[in-house]
Amino acid sequence: MIEVEKKVVYKAFGLTILSDVALPELTIMDDQIEEIDIEIKRDEDLTRLYYEPTDQPHQFVVKDHVVLFHIPEIATFSIKEGKRITFSPMKEAEDGEIRLLILGTCMGVILMQRNIFPLHGSLVAIQGKAYAIIGDSGAGKSTLASAFLNEGYQLLSDDVIAVWLSGENMPYVTSSYPQQKLWQDSLTNFGMESSEYQSLYGRVDKYYIPVSSKYFTGSLPLAGVIELVKTEDKEITIRQIAKLERFKTLFYHTYRNFLIPDLGLTEWHFNTSVSIVNNVQMFQLSRPASGFTAPQLVTTIMETLNLEA
Repeated sequence: MIEVEKKVVYKAFGLTILSDVALPELTIMDDQIEEIDIEIKRDEDLTRLYYEPTDQPHQFVVKDHVVLFHIPEIATFSIKEGKRITFSPMKEAEDGEIRLLILGTCMGVILMQRNIFPLHGSLVAIQGKAYAIIGDSGAGKSTLASAFLNEGYQLLSDDVIAVWLSGENMPYVTSSYPQQKLWQDSLTNFGMESSEYQSLYGRVDKYYIPVSSKYFTGSLPLAGVIELVKTEDKEITIRQIAKLERFKTLFYHTYRNFLIPDLGLTEWHFNTSVSIVNNVQMFQLSRPASGFTAPQLVTTIMETLNLEA
């Protein structure tokens, strides 16, 4: 079961995080910190509070700017006002399971509560600008991002992408933490040995991949969004997404989008989407469902964006 440790200050998504739980995936802040953006702590009474409004496991409860959810045999979580994550672990829980949810679902909700647009995907830096690769689970987002890293480009984020608007309503993105998650098939195709990496808890065929040497730290303008989809076709195709269709694409790939209405963020989400739609190139990239095509996908994207390799 996860142990409470000495509080440490970390940095992720451009935010300072004070945690009494070790988060080895994140960068530790060594300098004196004047302001803490997010606090993460354990609360043994949280599960009881969750079951007061609902008796349905997996159901999200939104009340008074607080999001509560419970994962059986793992933990109950509370995310409040974009500032605080608390959790109550079950006795059977492993720390890796809890960290996965803290850095995924909880952080996605935190970003929304702070009016930072959370996209579900991978984010790469190419020639001073950022490009988001979005898509359904299993579409190959992380694998495609890895193919870009193999070509000398850098990763900003994997899984949750933090998009914010400048004073001129231009979309920017901020790096998260230097780690990817890749399936065994991807490791094999890239010539990587799974024995060198830690597997995700409960998944023997998916692994944590540190990418510190290929990681960009900081913020960049968001220049493009590429929706990756699998098809039964044998050829790779790419098309520009029409402007009205872009709104549907952005909503569909917003991390935990079902929470937007209950959090009262419908208008904010739409207005932010307008800024993204008006200032960012958006494409849909279709790849064959079978076979390893990541290197060819990189070439297709670079040619479409008129970027030199």
